[in-house]
Order: sequence, then structure tokens, then C-alpha cells
Amino acid sequence: MTQEERISEAISLLQELGLKEYEARCFLALTQLSTGTAKEIHEISEVPRTRVYDAIGVLESQGLVEVQHASPQRFRAVGIAEATRTLRRKYDARIESLETSLQTIERRKLEEDDTQLQEVWSLMGNEAIESRTLDLIDGAESEIALLVVDEELLSKTLFERIEAARERDLSILLGGQTESITAQLGTGLPNVRTFETGLDWLTGPAVAHEVAISRILLVDRETLLIGSYYPDADDGKTKEQAVFARGLENGIVVLLRRLVSAGLPPSNDPGNA
Repeated sequence: MTQEERISEAISLLQELGLKEYEARCFLALTQLSTGTAKEIHEISEVPRTRVYDAIGVLESQGLVEVQHASPQRFRAVGIAEATRTLRRKYDARIESLETSLQTIERRKLEEDDTQLQEVWSLMGNEAIESRTLDLIDGAESEIALLVVDEELLSKTLFERIEAARERDLSILLGGQTESITAQLGTGLPNVRTFETGLDWLTGPAVAHEVAISRILLVDRETLLIGSYYPDADDGKTKEQAVFARGLENGIVVLLRRLVSAGLPPSNDPGNA
């Protein structure tokens, strides 16, 4: 990567962190100078000289630039470590403010409609689906039933979240499509009931371009997430898709609840022991 490309990338990142383009350019110009005048900043940053003072004023107010009141005025950027701490605090504060606002909006939505709607939504991408999986596990109140078909989903984070749910005294049932997956579930979570599912349709026939189920999660018997992907695709993980359904009477939830139950060997239920 050339110096010009590095500067361009840094400008873009600073803009993503809340600076405007001229502010980002002026700050980067000062990181290349021990101190600089408005003229010198203009020459390096290509920011119009009349706009340099405005940009520097903003950077100063944010604690990113110091000003020496000489004639002419001279400016210098704070140290890189200090600048990144300042930007990180600003970014974190915005995230916290956003979280508070979203929670307030969500509470209002729930107050306006406190009935449990039957709903079906779709998700795209492994990261989004994994995040929703973990959120559902964290929010479970009574029961978690998880079928793992894709072995790569067995992450340390998943085990940690399920173990935390077990410590909340939730009923937990874990299933694996293969003996290997079931063994890993049993080893990683020895205090949780596990089984090897007999539902062969989860992976489908061994033919090219055939879609397969990656995971099925049923929470509190009313919320369902079912993921699918193409195992033979190079971007199969990236292109994972999922259906997210909620509602006690939702047909999809009812169907999958019965199918999951049909795949459970009765002997694996401690109540039948």
C-alpha cells in the first residue's frame, strides 16, 4: 500500500469516526508535521486555506489539536495514542447514546403493542445469524432446543452462552446431525442433555448445489431460527440465510417444534429414565 493509499484510508476511517473530510485532512497533515501554520497545513492537506481555520477550530474543541497563539498561529496534533483514546471515547459515547435511544424507542413500541404477534423475518450472512442465535440464547426464559448441523458453528462463544443459560436453570436440549458434532457438544457441555438426530433431511441428498440446514434453534417453544446454506459454495458461510419466526401459533414454529420432537430418542430424556 502506497503512502497516498494509507492517507486515503485514514481519511475514510476518521470520517467514519465522526470527522468531516476537511477536519480529517487537516489532522493528518499535522501528524506529518511537528508544528504547522495554516499555510503549511493547506499545502499538505489540499484543504482551502480559508477553511483550514474552521477545521482546526473543530479539532481543537475535540481535543485533537493544540494551538500556539503566535503570529502566525501554529498548530500541532496531539500524540497518536492520545488521539485514538479521544476518538474511542467519542465513538463509545455515541454507541451508548444510540443504545439508550433504541431501548427507549423499543419500550415505546412494546407499550403500544403488548400482544405477541405471529411474525416471520429473514436474515442474511453468517455474522448476523450467529449474533441473533446468541441473543436468543441469552434472552431465553425457560427452554432452549438447538440442533447443530454444520460443525463449524461449534464455537467457544456458543458453548459459553449455553453454559450461562444452564446456570440460569433453563431446560436445554442439544442435538447434532453427526456423531462428531454430538460428541463435541457432550464434551464441551457435559451437564447438558444431548442427542444425535435422525433427521437426515437436514443435509439433503449429496448432490452439487443442494441447500442444507446449518442450524435450528427453538427458544421457549415460541421463537424459532433456522439457517441454511450451500455446503459446496466457496462463499457458503458468507451467504448463509435464516428464517426467524415468533409466535405460539405460528405455523412454521409449530411445524419445526414437532419435527424436532420427532427426532428425539425417548431414551435420552431423563424423565423417561
